[in-house]
Amino acid sequence: MAAALTPPSFWLATCGDDLTPRPPLGANVQCDVAIVGAGYTGLWTAYHLTRIDPALRVVVVEREIAGWGASGRNGGWCSALFAASWQRVAAQHGMDGVLRLRRALERTVDDVGDWCRQHAVDAHFAKGGTLTLARGAAQVARERSSVNSDQRYGGTDTKRLDSTQARARLAAAGVDGAAFTPHCAAVQPARLVRGLARVVEAAGVRIHERTPASAIESGLVRTPNGTVRAEVVVRATEGYTCELRGEERTLIPLWSLVLATEPLPAPVWEQLGWRARETVTDGRHLLVYAQRTADDRIVLGGRGAPYRFRSGTAGAAGHRRTHERLEHELRALFPAAADATITHRWGGVLGVPRDWMPSVGYDRSRGIAWAGGYVGDGVGCSALAGRTLADLITGQETDETTLPWVGHRWSRWEPEPVRWLGVRGMTAAMAVADRRERRTGRPSRLAGLLDRVVDG
Repeated sequence: MAAALTPPSFWLATCGDDLTPRPPLGANVQCDVAIVGAGYTGLWTAYHLTRIDPALRVVVVEREIAGWGASGRNGGWCSALFAASWQRVAAQHGMDGVLRLRRALERTVDDVGDWCRQHAVDAHFAKGGTLTLARGAAQVARERSSVNSDQRYGGTDTKRLDSTQARARLAAAGVDGAAFTPHCAAVQPARLVRGLARVVEAAGVRIHERTPASAIESGLVRTPNGTVRAEVVVRATEGYTCELRGEERTLIPLWSLVLATEPLPAPVWEQLGWRARETVTDGRHLLVYAQRTADDRIVLGGRGAPYRFRSGTAGAAGHRRTHERLEHELRALFPAAADATITHRWGGVLGVPRDWMPSVGYDRSRGIAWAGGYVGDGVGCSALAGRTLADLITGQETDETTLPWVGHRWSRWEPEPVRWLGVRGMTAAMAVADRRERRTGRPSRLAGLLDRVVDG
């Protein structure tokens, strides 16, 4: 029997599950649907396939173990966020497309909570919504504009909070206001993905771990241990898509790093508030995100770790200087927790398409389906994607199969070294924009230019 793996994140280390790998693929196999990747996308797809047709033979292959990638390393936000702006979706698909996609994502947040209760998976689901703190004059101006825009594009329950209202929810430092949306839940992401793996396995899905896919072809998945032949092959590899033959420029892997404090005592929480376990970010350009865990820790993560040449994904810890910056940001944002010990530091990659637009689709002529490009909003998006993929594969005509992201085709990223220079340059520019805004109190023109570049 294979030995249990060393957990690469706080979430996997504390999920209470046995991390001993399931048996790898041992020979060539035939099935109806082959899924590459045992993260949220692949496992939600498998779950909904078995619900639609329990007789389907579904095989999942995974390079490490279920949840080893972003599904077990993320910040634990199950949200209705979408990477592309609603303004852009409206320009391409009309307001009806915006509203249908928004409502589907909002329903998905509740569906995940209902699923956890139905299947007795304790993922520490707490739907407290999201607070986007405004700290300083530039962020206040941007937050006001963002709320107005969100309300125009269907965010009827998005609202502005003044500084008193915001601090009543969370007494963070320097808060001058906030935006609030109810459509987000804090979760323990590894508990969710590991529970999902158990549920689909009990439904008859075969999961082969320690079985890396080297290539996906029409009707075929190639691995070092044998081939999987199937009528349909699902690519559910997100930030690791670049490691598949022929997919090197489909999605780039961007690093997001995370840290967790020790459990904090009651007096700290009396100062902070944070009673509803809201997920938290602020209005800076170089994103940070946080949650209060069920065992009273603060988990905080953020972007800024350097993109690696030729889309490198090796290494679990990430970038030391970025972790140091995140620790500084945690102590600055939450002074009541300034003396807390950091017990865990980790990192992982997320998948980013060239046009920043998530996609889900099925090429019936080739028998290849895909979903991904969530740009860090994958906990909620992947649950909707899995449901949609199952409908597409089985020929169901549903509201989900006509949503604006269905069938979207990505343009390819530039070859190296142009890709490396461009991505690193954008990351550096966002950091510069944040520094200028803190110094001047005025919104950065540079950041506005970057937003237009990213959102087409």
